[in-house]
Amino acid sequence: MAPQRPKGAGALDQTTALSPAPVPPRPGELYAALDLGTNSCRMLIAQPQGSGFSVVDSFSKSVQLGAGLEKTGRLSHGSMSRTIQALRICQQKLRRNRVRRMRLVATEACRRARNAREFIRRVQRETGLQLDIIKPQEEARLAVISCAPLVSSTTENLLVVDIGGGSTELVWIDLSDVPPRERSGSIMRLHQGFGAGHADEPTARVVDWISVPLGVATLRDQFSDVEDDAARFALMSWFFEENLSDFAPYHDTHVHEKFQIVGTSGTVTTVAASHLGLKRYDRTKVDGLHMTTDEIERVIRSYLALGPEGRRADPRIGQDRQALIMSGAAILQALMRCWPTDRLSVADRGLREGLLYAQMSADGVLAEGAF
Repeated sequence: MAPQRPKGAGALDQTTALSPAPVPPRPGELYAALDLGTNSCRMLIAQPQGSGFSVVDSFSKSVQLGAGLEKTGRLSHGSMSRTIQALRICQQKLRRNRVRRMRLVATEACRRARNAREFIRRVQRETGLQLDIIKPQEEARLAVISCAPLVSSTTENLLVVDIGGGSTELVWIDLSDVPPRERSGSIMRLHQGFGAGHADEPTARVVDWISVPLGVATLRDQFSDVEDDAARFALMSWFFEENLSDFAPYHDTHVHEKFQIVGTSGTVTTVAASHLGLKRYDRTKVDGLHMTTDEIERVIRSYLALGPEGRRADPRIGQDRQALIMSGAAILQALMRCWPTDRLSVADRGLREGLLYAQMSADGVLAEGAF
């Protein structure tokens, strides 16, 4: 499957508050965002707070909705049943918190599965939840919005990368015409759409974006028949880079000054936690961390040295991530090889945060001003 691209010319608070709300929120203040991906079902319930939000409740579970999808083109009965069990828990949390404003979305697995519509109807019938299968462009846009608070005021060229289970979204943004103090805010305004904005406002210009139909699960499945661990990793990294050939900035060899790459995914945060030597994951130490290319390469080499058995036993990786970490690392390595930077900004945030920001921004409940 070819990467999905936009049609036509023109390819286009420093941290979000994620601690429990200090006072019990009123139900009318609450917003929810649910992200059903190829591997995980994750939800946040939050209330606006200043220019960000405070999380009231959350849920995350590995459901492996896309298991077997590469071979059959369909969601399996077992995958759908596991997912619906998780969605029932989400529905209970939404009801208990009396949430009225919500956005519940599904991504690559449901975009690709032939029986996705049947699954969506079954979810509504059995849980009462209405899932929206979003397009790649919206997924990319929401990932960018979620990372806005991490963008440096000195950044003029920005690449945001969201490595998912079934796909990877890349968005290249030119901020050179935006005053430094307004760069994060200009990215937040992308909730209206790529290219949106008012003539009297400084605008983040989306140079190009792409959705590559290869994520940690789908890339792993492409090379599941390769037995040698190191060879499989090398093939995955090479294959992913081959799929970037239609992304306009891939062919730009100019070394950009004031360039920043922000990575958001379980892969990126796991590599960061491994770099820090964390035995127990700590979001406050990971979100916003800067890693050099050499530091990333050292972690990847340590994963390869461990081998499959060693990675399964490594507490830095965890049981949910160990089967997918090398395909994610292959994507990360390819990205760091392609662009003119030796640093990666780590974002422990993504689609759910973007969904919350977009809803709250549209309702005008976020405070004005810099993050």
